Amino acid sequence: MKNILVFAACMLLFAACTDLTEPVDSQVTAENFFQTDDQFVSAMGDAYSTLRSVGGGGSLAQFNEATTDEIIVPARGQDWSEGGFWYRVNSHQWTPDDGTFNSFWQTHYRGINATNRLIFQFESAVESGAASQEDAETFISELLAMRALYYYWLLDAFGNVPIVKSFADAPASPPQPKPDFAEGRREVFAFVEKEFMDNLNNLSEDPGGTYARMNQFVAHMALAKLYLNAEVYTGTARWNDALTHLNAIINSGHYSLASSYHSNFAVSNEGSPENIFVVPYDKVFLTGFNLHQMTFHYGSQNTWSFQFQPWNGWSATQKMYESVIDPMQNPGPQGEVWGTEPTATDAGLERVQGTLDDRYGNFVVGPQYTAAGERIMDTGVYSDFDRNGPPLTFTPAMNDLEAVCCRQCGARIGKYEIEHGIGSSMSNDFVIFRYADVLLMKAEVLWRQNSGSGEALALVNQIRTRSGVYPFDALNADRLLAERGREMFWEQVRRQDQIRFAGVAGGETRYNDPWQFKGVSSAHRNVAPIPRNQLETNSTLVQNPGY
Repeated sequence: MKNILVFAACMLLFAACTDLTEPVDSQVTAENFFQTDDQFVSAMGDAYSTLRSVGGGGSLAQFNEATTDEIIVPARGQDWSEGGFWYRVNSHQWTPDDGTFNSFWQTHYRGINATNRLIFQFESAVESGAASQEDAETFISELLAMRALYYYWLLDAFGNVPIVKSFADAPASPPQPKPDFAEGRREVFAFVEKEFMDNLNNLSEDPGGTYARMNQFVAHMALAKLYLNAEVYTGTARWNDALTHLNAIINSGHYSLASSYHSNFAVSNEGSPENIFVVPYDKVFLTGFNLHQMTFHYGSQNTWSFQFQPWNGWSATQKMYESVIDPMQNPGPQGEVWGTEPTATDAGLERVQGTLDDRYGNFVVGPQYTAAGERIMDTGVYSDFDRNGPPLTFTPAMNDLEAVCCRQCGARIGKYEIEHGIGSSMSNDFVIFRYADVLLMKAEVLWRQNSGSGEALALVNQIRTRSGVYPFDALNADRLLAERGREMFWEQVRRQDQIRFAGVAGGETRYNDPWQFKGVSSAHRNVAPIPRNQLETNSTLVQNPGY
């Protein structure tokens, strides 16, 4: 059974904090609570509750997925037009007025404010004698590390952000980031690094007992990612430091590759040996994961007997789809195509000659059927029968990004198992950190230190073998970046990967390169603008360069 206590507690015990000046209005006080570990754990739900937005196509996905060559959200008539918002996001023409950035900012600072408030309450309980320092210490470290994780995401997205470390003193001390962007980003980097390192050894070493919570291995993973991207953040590479934390996860023996790639994303995926950190969802008690509604066509309601009609929106780009089905990414020993012919079980799947990568299941394409096996008709617009009329067939090719995009265009996102008969929410736990990423990150670090590393090649081929595709005979930047795209699809890392590889020559698309419906973009787009709303609220904030 899923451990939903972490998230349920926030709804039962605390009102969510939405700004730095909000008073503590809970009846829970240091004198009447924090007497047992269970009480500490239940109180900590608020520190995690803001993560629930990740499963609903919120700001994290909008910035880290829809701004890359991985995901596209076209306007189909009036659906998803939203004043041209998605066109601006997909084509790197967003502005500080676009709401996704303010949502990103507010969501993560709500998480920071919640951790600051809980730290204040826990420390107050110790000072009053209601709780012992020993009892509170581990939980305070968990909160400090969780706060560091929120700041890591802000560092990655915005670069130079204000650091708020106090709940009680925040209103009297408005945060003032550095006026220089590069200096400010280095300061945030140093803060995140120190917070993780100072609290690492106080965190739990029991992943099973801290499911969906911050523990030592979540912190190791966050530090490894911090160091993997250190050259982007600070101008100085930290490959060895990344390797140290990746090895700590590998050598712990707590994690391994699942035998099946898609078991990591099953409806009941809490037993995955691969998932290091997740956001737990439940279709009844912890709602908010609505990928099925975001991506599938209105008629797809009849495929899975959904209680509500989907919205026909988020799609994979043709390039990302073809990176998995293209037989040339699976060369045989002498360069010949190594693969299989379609079988009877492949009916309805769009196939090309070549190996069928298990990760093909990340996409839904081809003719669509009802749960009873009948062909679904696309009732609605019929001006172009091949694109908008019956029968319903998902085509990977996308004809347009704006209002004339066809209703059936775009491979749909099938990464997570779809449960029949569900309402607006899924019960799959959303994966934030995963062991396969650990192996690919280590391979990249070793390759960057020695492009001929046999260990790096073996690690990548371990991932490829699990997916049933032929191993590489050597590594280069393009293969590493493309393999990360195939393996980590819809795991919120593509933007970061494309930026990190920008300084390494190769033909695989980097973040500022042109792709379908997008021209060359300026490097200042590598970070988000400080939202207009925040600039107007806090005069000490400094807009990022280029905006």
